[in-house]
Amino acid sequence: MARLLHELILEAAEAAGESTAITHQAQVLTYAALADAIRRCADAYAGLGLARSERIAIYLDKRFETVIAAFGAAQAGCVFVPINPLLKPAQVVYIMRDCNVRVLVTSAERLGLLAPALRECPDLRAVVVAGTHATQNPGAKPVHSWTELMSQARPGNAHRVIDIDMTAILYTSGSTGSPKGVVLSHRNMVAGAYSVAQYLRNRPEDRILSALPLSFDAGFSQLTTAFASRAQVVLINYLVARDVLLACERERITGLTAVPPLWIQLANLQWPETARTSLRYIANTGGHMPRQTLDALREHLPGTLVYLMYGLTEAFRSTYLPPEEVDRRPDSIGKAIPNAEIMVVREDGSPCRPGEAGELVHRGALVSLGYWNDPEKTAARFRPAPGQPAGLVMPEIAVWSGDTVRTDDQGFIYFVGRRDEMIKTSGYRVSPTEVEEAVYASGLVAEAVALGVPHPVLGQSIAVVATPLCGQAVDQEGLLRDLRERLPVYMVPARIVSYDGPLPRNPNGKIDRKGLLAWLDRPAAQSAMPAA
Repeated sequence: MARLLHELILEAAEAAGESTAITHQAQVLTYAALADAIRRCADAYAGLGLARSERIAIYLDKRFETVIAAFGAAQAGCVFVPINPLLKPAQVVYIMRDCNVRVLVTSAERLGLLAPALRECPDLRAVVVAGTHATQNPGAKPVHSWTELMSQARPGNAHRVIDIDMTAILYTSGSTGSPKGVVLSHRNMVAGAYSVAQYLRNRPEDRILSALPLSFDAGFSQLTTAFASRAQVVLINYLVARDVLLACERERITGLTAVPPLWIQLANLQWPETARTSLRYIANTGGHMPRQTLDALREHLPGTLVYLMYGLTEAFRSTYLPPEEVDRRPDSIGKAIPNAEIMVVREDGSPCRPGEAGELVHRGALVSLGYWNDPEKTAARFRPAPGQPAGLVMPEIAVWSGDTVRTDDQGFIYFVGRRDEMIKTSGYRVSPTEVEEAVYASGLVAEAVALGVPHPVLGQSIAVVATPLCGQAVDQEGLLRDLRERLPVYMVPARIVSYDGPLPRNPNGKIDRKGLLAWLDRPAAQSAMPAA
């Protein structure tokens, strides 16, 4: 059984080398070809002089090179950093600077947009361009063609790594506004792959559609779960929900994992008969699936198993509800996944009684190595697991999720709410502070606060309440235009509301977010909320 991430592919190649590993735009890579490609990629990284555990950023849409670049980094003893292709240059550069990226793998088109900002990345040593070779020379950094670099790679000595060494950093927005880099080890990712494949009952005959971004833990899991099962993964960069249905029909997909906003759209479409009959399972992650949507999907897919899941980037995946429990407990997030323990505890770490709300704590092999270069946030979220023997000198560290849950008499877990102020929209966790900083950068407001407002499709939509500059009205349309240039589409507010006078504060002097949410429900505020 594989211990290191890239061994998932290498072992599959030995056992079933001619089986298809990846499909993309009617092209295929067998496991043997994929294994050869990641070996050459690892050699190419070595040729660039990368030391063990140095970071390689991957800023690409889904394609063969994206997968090879990530698993090649693992084999080289380096650390890959997948960056959401929807992010704008400022967000990309922040991530690259935060984890001292040495090599950037991207496309010519994306490099053209990034080139001016890359001058702010002093640690960047080289850029590798997939596809058409670029002519830009960002900040005098060497630019290599992916094709040439792979063809010229010579076998080298890979760095020695073991399963507890880090292999990936996945960035998620933090409550203070700056994205946090969750550090994952080989052990985390391999254990997660086998755990998910076990409860989804994945097998070599499966054809898994990769619809979620690979920068998401659940998105990257579609790769690792497929490779652990020696199954086939189909890459898709979809524009509209119907593209997903067409891919399910064309590729005879057997497994599809998505987030609630996509499921809501899919539930309202007419499903092709081929997709209805080929799908063995569907899985939900990234938020609660509305009951109406769940019912509609089950009507579309009467013979398809439904898995409802809950997870944290900090621990990859935490719970799942087995399909046989969906009728009895459609609002539950289930119980612990294989090889993990989930506890519901009070503030002092003592266990809660059934029905009593407490914090979800995750312990086990999937608990990550903390946040990159952020000891304060790591110490707050990664703490000793409750209930350990008093004589244990080196305590086991667990993830204290910050999410409030409860259990029923049978031990099934139900999500209650989030303790932080993160906005969950379209499957993304958005930091209000990051949106607010972009609003302030426009120079068009005096004060601003970003809030998550319940939305029937998105989960939450983003509303910005802003006060005008002295003697002026808030230019709502101008502000929206500015924010579309500064923020990825999922962070752009759906509504901007002008507020007369200073924003209300709580007794601690902080902006009263709860009070503003209540104010937004009033008729006067509703009339001041134009759609973006």
